[in-house]
Amino acid sequence: MASETRVETIVPEGIARPGGHYSHARRFGDLVFTSGQLPVRLDGTHTADRPFEEQARQALANMLAALRAAGAGPDDILKVTVYIAGVELWPRFNAVYADVMGDARPARTVVPVPELHHGYLVEVDAIAACPGVTEAP
Repeated sequence: MASETRVETIVPEGIARPGGHYSHARRFGDLVFTSGQLPVRLDGTHTADRPFEEQARQALANMLAALRAAGAGPDDILKVTVYIAGVELWPRFNAVYADVMGDARPARTVVPVPELHHGYLVEVDAIAACPGVTEAP
């Protein structure tokens, strides 16, 4: 018997509404894909003027909130892509990332870029497995 797999939009609580024409996360079957998460606070205020480590923690918290809304956690993450405004931030990001992610060690790519939207220093997205989620009939 063939089953129909649908794309589902995930609307997480705990992060600001999307600032553009996109969803924070989408699920297809057992996979969840997040959009790039900037370090925007829940109330929509920006943190671009805050220290890099604070921005990194907020961006990761937003990514994890989007995944949590889909039923996934750090151990379910398959791949993380990180955009940082300058290669010199790599070691600082790595320290924050290790603290936030704990024992979870998904595949990861870090991409130094010249700049990010609103003057932010970091943006992250992820792909996670979310097995056990059943589709509605």
